[in-house]
Amino acid sequence: MERLVNACEEQHFQDMSLLHALGWRTAYRDSIPSAYMAREITDERWVPVFRQNYAEGRYHGLLLYAGDTPLCCATYGPARVDQSAGNTICDFSSPDLADWGELVSLYAHPDHWGQGYGSIVMEEVLRRLGTTGYPGCFLYVLRENDHARRFYEKHGFAWDGHSLEVALTRNASLTDLRYRKRF
Repeated sequence: MERLVNACEEQHFQDMSLLHALGWRTAYRDSIPSAYMAREITDERWVPVFRQNYAEGRYHGLLLYAGDTPLCCATYGPARVDQSAGNTICDFSSPDLADWGELVSLYAHPDHWGQGYGSIVMEEVLRRLGTTGYPGCFLYVLRENDHARRFYEKHGFAWDGHSLEVALTRNASLTDLRYRKRF
């Protein structure tokens, strides 16, 4: 039986980081240079971010478990409008959507893709953002990730024409597309 958990403990942060890393390694194995992937996309890479999110209370983590097995996770909260590229790989600031909610991340374990776990987490995040009073939700998704783009489109999101170039290395870059959905 699956259960949703608010990320508030160290094990939750570790599970979320692992899901992110597994998702990146699977979704982008043909788009991101392997040396970059090995160096940057570690199982523990996002633990400090989730720990800080929880401590600050601005962005929320949500996990779906089957027993003790993490299946899917999301990070969500208010729109990032004052974030610069200081500690991230690009500037995700969206001041034009300052009153919207943002789905910062959503990752399902690759072994469980297509089993509906992402939809369970997505629908709960949208419900929470909607009841908070946001007029809609937006997210960034890499153009190179067709699987994720189809998933978001299935949930009523559409590209709004805004994009960001994400420079990974001197010779490798990707494009983030901003998708949005009005409640």
